[in-house]
This record gives sequence, structure tokens and C-alpha cells, in this order.
Amino acid sequence: MNRPRRRVAVTGMGVLSAVGASVPEFFGALVAGRSGVRRLPWQQDTVAASIEFDADAHFSRIQLNALDRFAQFALIVADQAVAEAQLEEQHFVGPRVGVYFGSSIGGATAIDSAYRALLGPLGRVSPMTVVLTMTNAAAAHISTRYSIHGPSLTYSVACASAAIAIGEAFRAIRDGYVDVAIAGGAEALLVPGFVAGWNAMRVLAAPDRTHAERSCRPFSADRSGLVLGEGAGALILESFEHAQKRRCEVLAEVAGYGVACDAKNLARPDASGQAAAMRAALADAELGPSAVGYINAHGTATPVGDVAETESIREVFGDSADRVAVSSTKALHGHLLGASGAVEFIAALMALRTGIIPPTCHLAKPDPKCNLDFVPNEARRGVTLQAVMSNSFAFGGTNAALVAQRYLDV
Repeated sequence: MNRPRRRVAVTGMGVLSAVGASVPEFFGALVAGRSGVRRLPWQQDTVAASIEFDADAHFSRIQLNALDRFAQFALIVADQAVAEAQLEEQHFVGPRVGVYFGSSIGGATAIDSAYRALLGPLGRVSPMTVVLTMTNAAAAHISTRYSIHGPSLTYSVACASAAIAIGEAFRAIRDGYVDVAIAGGAEALLVPGFVAGWNAMRVLAAPDRTHAERSCRPFSADRSGLVLGEGAGALILESFEHAQKRRCEVLAEVAGYGVACDAKNLARPDASGQAAAMRAALADAELGPSAVGYINAHGTATPVGDVAETESIREVFGDSADRVAVSSTKALHGHLLGASGAVEFIAALMALRTGIIPPTCHLAKPDPKCNLDFVPNEARRGVTLQAVMSNSFAFGGTNAALVAQRYLDV
């Protein structure tokens, strides 16, 4: 069965992060260079981008019994996106609406609590442990909230989870399987067990001695590692026909999606695999490298990862590499792992819409091996962008790239 290739619109967005609890607040913080990175109150030798969050303000006690922190985040950003898209109850009826969500870990808070309870004096865990910890809980809760009977799918691909969820939702709409999708990702793993695991890998940034908020320094010669964060992002994707029928505002057009695997090393990034994903996204969008004016980089601030991404961008963009603006917003909101692809794609979409490119903050000492235009320290305003890219590269070697372009009514 040959299905027509349909255009895919973004009609709503939602964000919850350490630098903002809505899309305007989040993007405003990125442009202003406000960091959400702090020392963890229960582990002063580790910095992270944690969210000050009152769950009781959003959910009843009964609801919270079945909601891990990451699922709470997912519901909040889905609500924001649905509200901006002005979707109503009738728009969710039938099998042609889906949920595509990503998470690297799932219910980390519940997992950590279960082990503590098991090893405690009672040796007994909560009967809700399984439903709290399952990685597909976020998608399931979103589906339940909006009575969505179409696909409800979860992608757990480490740091590429949300980008792949968005990309697969894009394909499902483009190829005619669904008309509307809630797509994104959520992560909340700032608990002792998981932080200890990351510390044991020796990849976390050393806290800056005088300014902890500046500890994450992507592409800078003095970078020392990544900073973990938590949060969520969600988008409403629709076929253009569906969006036009509703007469809603189209924020941008998702134009391309590429995914590729390094197939070399579980933890060491490879430039060739990253380049393959970016090339595939551009080919899918039917755009040349010169059409892209901004790349939201994966940019984790690890010594190896930043160099590999620089090399992969140069490989793909060739003569255009020195003309494309590149920035890593992780310097401010941290690495959200399975949610990062959604939150950072939204940052790229906001750059496309506003003409403001968020900076790579704390880039005081350029690394000679990272020799692109990384928009150091201050936002760039008044930029006309036709297309943007967002990169998400994962442990396990899976790489994903998303391309969006300005909405043109043609």
C-alpha cells in the first residue's frame, strides 16, 4: 500500500526544566544565560540541574501513589502542549491519535526507593513498585489522561530516547498512520543510586570552585564532564491537513529525521555514526547543509564527545560548517538523558521562531579541536533562520538528528 508523504506541523509545545517551567520561561533563561546547575543538597561534591517542584500543587495524593516523578513531569508538559495546540476532547477520539514518548531510565525515584525499602528493617517494597518503575508509565498516563486509543509507544534509547520518539511520531504522521501525536520525553534520575552510578563512571563535571552554576562547559578547553539534569519536553505533531481543518497556529514544520548506530563502542562516541544520522535527516528533509542556520548540539561537555561532534558536523556540513551557528544549551539545563532530545528540539524550534540563537555558556577557553561557531556566552539576535537541526547521541552508539523548517503555507 503506497501512502502519500504528508507534511507534519508542530502546533504545541511544553517544557519543564531546571531553568523554566514553561516554554517561554525556559527559552528566556537560555537567551539570558541563566543556569539551573547547583550543588546537590545531599551530595555537595556533585553538581546537577534539579527542579524545585511541588508535586502536591499538580496532583492529588491518590494520583501521586501511581506517579513516579518522571511521569509527573511528562503529564505536566503534555498538558502545556495540548493547551497551546488548543486540542479538545473530540480531537482525541478514534485510533488515529498516538503517544510517542522517550525515557532512558523510567521510574528512577521508585527504583531507588524500592531498593532502600528492601534493604531496610522491614524488607518490604510498595505494591505499586512495578507500575511506578516501568519505562512506559509516562506514555501510559498520557494516553489515559486524554483517552487516546491509538499507538502508545515508549522509546528507551539512552540519550536519544526523546529525539527518536519525536522522529517516529513524525514518520507515523507523514506516512499516514496517525493524524495527531503527543511526542517527547521525560527523565528524573537525580537520586542517590543513579547519581552514584554516574559518578563511578568518572564522566561527571567537577564542581566549579567559585561558581557551581558554571560547572558545565561544552566545547571549552577547560571542560571536565557532563552535568546531569532532570525534566521533560512534549510536542503536538499533526498532519497539515488536520491542523488546517482545526484552523490552529502552525509553529513550525518537522522536515526530517535521521537515525544511525556507531556499532563500535557502548560509551565512546564515533563521528562517523553521528554524521550518518545528520546526513539521513538532511536527506529526509530534502535539504542541503547550507539550508541549516542553527544546530542545537548534543554537546555534553565531555572531552571525547565534544570533539567527535565537532568532527561529525564538519564532515556533514563541509564548506557550510563555518557558517552554521552551533550551541549546546546543556551548559544551563544539564543533560536530561532520555528527555534531552525533546527539550533541546524545542530550544531549536524557538530559535527558528524568534530569530534568537541561544548561546553556549561558560565557553571562556575555546578548545582548538572544537573549532566551529559555538555562539559563545551571549545569545545572537536578529537571525533569519530557514531550517534548524537538533542532535541527540546516545550511549550504545545510537545517534538521532531532527530537522525543522519555518512554516511556509504552500
